[in-house]
Amino acid sequence: MSKHYDFAVIGAGVFGAWTAHFLRRSGASVMLVDAYGPANSRASSGGETRVIRMGYGPDELYTHWAMRSLPHWRDLSARIGEEIFHQTGVLWLSTHTDPYLKSLSSVLAQAGVEREELNADEIARRWPQLRFHEVTWGVLEPASGLLLARASVQSLVKTLIDSGVQYTQLAVETPRDGGSLAEIRAATGEPISAGTFIFCCGSWLPKMFPGLLRDRIFPTRQEVFFLGTPAGQADFRPPRMPVWLHRTHPDLPYALPDIEGRGFKIAFDRHGERFDPDMGMRVVPQSSVDHLRAYLRQYIPVLENAPVIETRVCQYENTWNGDFLVDRHPDFKNVWIAGGGSGHGFKHGPALGEYLVARILHAAPAEPRFSLAEKQTTQKRAVY
Repeated sequence: MSKHYDFAVIGAGVFGAWTAHFLRRSGASVMLVDAYGPANSRASSGGETRVIRMGYGPDELYTHWAMRSLPHWRDLSARIGEEIFHQTGVLWLSTHTDPYLKSLSSVLAQAGVEREELNADEIARRWPQLRFHEVTWGVLEPASGLLLARASVQSLVKTLIDSGVQYTQLAVETPRDGGSLAEIRAATGEPISAGTFIFCCGSWLPKMFPGLLRDRIFPTRQEVFFLGTPAGQADFRPPRMPVWLHRTHPDLPYALPDIEGRGFKIAFDRHGERFDPDMGMRVVPQSSVDHLRAYLRQYIPVLENAPVIETRVCQYENTWNGDFLVDRHPDFKNVWIAGGGSGHGFKHGPALGEYLVARILHAAPAEPRFSLAEKQTTQKRAVY
């Protein structure tokens, strides 16, 4: 007979791992399960790096969640003795007429987040390797930066195992019927028994609960490029290069500096086509490289012909507007769902885990924006 756990967390990505962390810290027994392994190449938590920024335009909720999360990332870094947060700064690039950036600067000021407002001349002087012709104004978050994605999640799972969390690599079947769930079954037939089940399956949530989430979470294909920078130059490494986000361009480009010699990372934040996280091909076509080079030619001419040393295809798991989904399953008393990272969720892993555990263990107040009832079936992105 299998062991009974207080909690079974399905999905060992950033949401599942941090949820398991706070559950274990409460003294609960926890089983953590993942079909492919923590932060694997098919997961939204996989890959090299992720941005951690405080700015969300007028959206105070995510600003405060990012502020809550960063100390936990720093604490994890201290516990494992590895630098997983790099304080590169985050630079927002736009114009004086952009209401998003005006609101962002105001919210950061009200929240006590350090920021600098820069005009076009200051931006050109400080980062001459970039040529943002139409940008007239920018906001710099000096204390923000980037996180090592795969490395941090895998390190977190290792600390969980060391603290007594049981981790296993299994694919699990969709729960059936309703009421109070006693166990779930692995695809191999092995039962997993727990008092409460928490599904943090990212892009697999629509497959796990197709009737409930097929039309409420939309995985999309997202392409990422790593460029080789000129030999002997440090212009694209910290401290000469921050993370930056180019808001005036319709493709919403963003870039991260070269960390650990992997190359200068650049991508477009526009949503790609629908994508299957199990079977989708993760090869970038030449047309995408050509599109990138057209952008480089205009804004980063020194890199126009830079070698593409690595590409990745990951996926966003979008809700209709970009808000997270954190709620109880309507058909089960003891099943919770946490997902909908929507391309911006990684940084918030600690805050989400803390919030979800407080909801389950202490009946903490719910954030209405995260409820299943708020999730519509037509996409209209509102969170950036």
